[in-house]
Amino acid sequence: MNIQNALQQIQDMLDDQGYVADQEILMAIYLAMKLNRPLLVEGPAGVGKTEIAKVMARAMKTDLIRLQCYEGLDSTTALYEWNYQHQLLHIKLEENSAKSVEEKEAEIFSEKFLLKRPLLQAISHHQPPVLLIDELDRADEEFESFLLELLSDWQITIPEIGTIRAAFIPHVVITSNRTRELSDAVRRRCLYLWIDYPDFEKEVTIVKKKTPGIDRELAEQITRFMEALRQLKLYKTPGVAETLDWAKALVTLHQKMLQPEVVEQTLGVVLKDWNDIQQVKGNLSQLLEEIGVSTILTPEGVEKIRNPKFSGAGDDDDSRK
Repeated sequence: MNIQNALQQIQDMLDDQGYVADQEILMAIYLAMKLNRPLLVEGPAGVGKTEIAKVMARAMKTDLIRLQCYEGLDSTTALYEWNYQHQLLHIKLEENSAKSVEEKEAEIFSEKFLLKRPLLQAISHHQPPVLLIDELDRADEEFESFLLELLSDWQITIPEIGTIRAAFIPHVVITSNRTRELSDAVRRRCLYLWIDYPDFEKEVTIVKKKTPGIDRELAEQITRFMEALRQLKLYKTPGVAETLDWAKALVTLHQKMLQPEVVEQTLGVVLKDWNDIQQVKGNLSQLLEEIGVSTILTPEGVEKIRNPKFSGAGDDDDSRK
């Protein structure tokens, strides 16, 4: 199979899972799979970094094992823990057993008392899983060093049991939002992919594919509005995830095009910071005019913004008559 056919196969695989990918993403996934190297994916929040691992797992019909990183994450939490309650119960039941101390100790520290955490699950899996190490930049540098050793050797030593080697090497996807710089050692170990906010046509395609029943005109207006928002200096810049949430919300509200009053009432779907919402409200007319949406409100529209209950009160009264 030549490279173009292989890339097309990956393209079809991702298309079947509803993921819109450009050539850089296809090539990065192809090389990561062929070279059996971890794929480090960086970019702004909400652009689809985590989704790459999810669609890979679904497309390859294998399991997704996810390690969510956070400050203070250590190797024990990521690797394994002993089931102490189960061990204590077993010790209690074996109090009057004729077994020697060595036999009892070997039994309570056997694999059946081992709680496998994501990294050990990935190494001991019965087929190559997709291992997602999500938001590695949130973890401490010490954990990075441990992870680097694991990714190099693909084996884990448990003092009470011994060394466990991977029967199947996982497909590894590491994501980072760049809240801090990852070490050069981790970067050298991985293939690298940067995912930025999509261009207009790509984001429209994503919206239409992920939002059943949406009109193209509304999809285009939403995308233009989101592009305009990303030009502002916001505390939390909205990503594609927020674009899709807003599209689904507007379809749920039976909107065919952007209406100023509805935009104002639904800003909380897109923006997750109070100061950002106030800033956008102050520039809303200008933003809408830039994307070609009329900002002339009817008296009823003004009243809807001031009093959200206004729009439904009269209809309910009429229906009861």
